[in-house]
Amino acid sequence: MTAQLTSIRTDGDKIEIVNQLLLPHVTEFVEIHDIYEAHDAIKSMKIRGAPAIASLAALSISSHLSRALREDPPPAFLASNAALQSHIQAKLDYLFKARPTAVNLGAATRRLKKTLDEGVASAAGPREVAEAIIKEGKLINDEDVGRNRKMSKWGAEWLEEYWKRSGSDAGKEGLNVLTVCNTGSLATSGYGTALGLITHLFETGKLGKAYYTQTAPYHQGSRLTAYELKTLQIPSVMICDTMVGSLFQHHKIHAVAVGADRIAKNGDTANKIGTYNAAVLAARHNIPFIVVAPISTVDLDVLSGENIPIEHRPPIEACTVRGVLTPLAAEPSERKQAVVMMTPEDIEVYNPSFDVTPAELITAIVTEKGVATRRAGEKTFDLSEIV
Repeated sequence: MTAQLTSIRTDGDKIEIVNQLLLPHVTEFVEIHDIYEAHDAIKSMKIRGAPAIASLAALSISSHLSRALREDPPPAFLASNAALQSHIQAKLDYLFKARPTAVNLGAATRRLKKTLDEGVASAAGPREVAEAIIKEGKLINDEDVGRNRKMSKWGAEWLEEYWKRSGSDAGKEGLNVLTVCNTGSLATSGYGTALGLITHLFETGKLGKAYYTQTAPYHQGSRLTAYELKTLQIPSVMICDTMVGSLFQHHKIHAVAVGADRIAKNGDTANKIGTYNAAVLAARHNIPFIVVAPISTVDLDVLSGENIPIEHRPPIEACTVRGVLTPLAAEPSERKQAVVMMTPEDIEVYNPSFDVTPAELITAIVTEKGVATRRAGEKTFDLSEIV
């Protein structure tokens, strides 16, 4: 089994995240001391990936309460259930606003709110309610790795069976899979979703080669996916976002596997910008397009992609590129990070962080509960079997 990277590590109440703004050249773990630093890390993209964001938010609440329980005298919000409810609800609302598109963050805050509300409604005192929230916050993080392994296995096995049913020689020398953005251990609590599918194929000897887009403007592919695949020693090739069509024309690609930040009830999926482009081209070339994401990403309250809020990032992010000035031979601590402007100043920029892929372009949606496909002749999904 391949060694895994990690985006979050904990030791008791101590939380550290790898600063993904500095990867791949510098690996720096940053301690998150409080909820405000967790909010900043999410908003500034020091940590990113829908499951990882949810884990950090939940862990920051747990850590906050654990420390409060040890204070002498105790803080005022532990004086009564009403005070605790008011205090924690405000913190949950604050964390939720850090990034609006990823539904996992909302699912985590709602789950903690449910624990809070149920505790307050019971006969438990504020300290007991706080203990329950602490336990639930840690559970949100811990259960992510197990479900990632499940969905990765489901998706990989479905893809193998898909090509077996086709009757072709596809995959005889290994299945070649393209992915967009970064959906591995750095985007989750471990193993990953779409990148987990690729990792599972590699671990079982079924992978030919992994391809990944740079994923501009933040370059999650060229910085983070490249780093993970290299660490895992998985054979891989990077392409520019504009090269997807050319890749499909000249190389045999057996699937496109992507993650998701939100999946609507009908199967429309929001994911990192550039995913829709890949889906359109995959349909043109009859390549199966697979979405791999936990059940918490499915938002049954959102009927279609038209209702998914799309985050727009600051224009400057599309006008700059991050890099290293000092030669890579230097020690990591000596490498100087630089941000370089690529465009004229004061230009108008359209910079959505996500796009929406319509359900009709998606072949399969994989969660830890299994694989959903569209019924023959239908353009949308019935996700009831996997939610």
